[in-house]
Amino acid sequence: MVVREMTVTLGLRQRPEPDVMVVEKSAMTSLHVTSFKPEDVHLVVEVVSPESVERDRTTKPIKYSDAGIKHLWRVEQEDDRAVVYTFELEPAVKAYVPTGVHRGRLRTDIGFDVDIDLDLSTFIQG
Repeated sequence: MVVREMTVTLGLRQRPEPDVMVVEKSAMTSLHVTSFKPEDVHLVVEVVSPESVERDRTTKPIKYSDAGIKHLWRVEQEDDRAVVYTFELEPAVKAYVPTGVHRGRLRTDIGFDVDIDLDLSTFIQG
């Protein structure tokens, strides 16, 4: 299940809010759920803005990997185009390792096949 505007509870006073998450459908126990346990989160996606560069590139990935979240994507802008950096948790060291840099199209397998067109120009009206 894809969710946004939800948090992941990593510990006491530790509830970061990724821009997007893919969570187990069974974790949505009611319409009032506002946070998920790390073991229910399959993927976190952070969209980097000028104000969030440090958090999204450094702080949040460390917290997510320490919590055992298997996949992280970081979306950035490069020359007015989306670029997605993908990472997978290496369980022996509890750290993310890069699995790709995607421009134009993101194709990967993260337990299910993913194929996303990253060209947003079709949505922008001149």
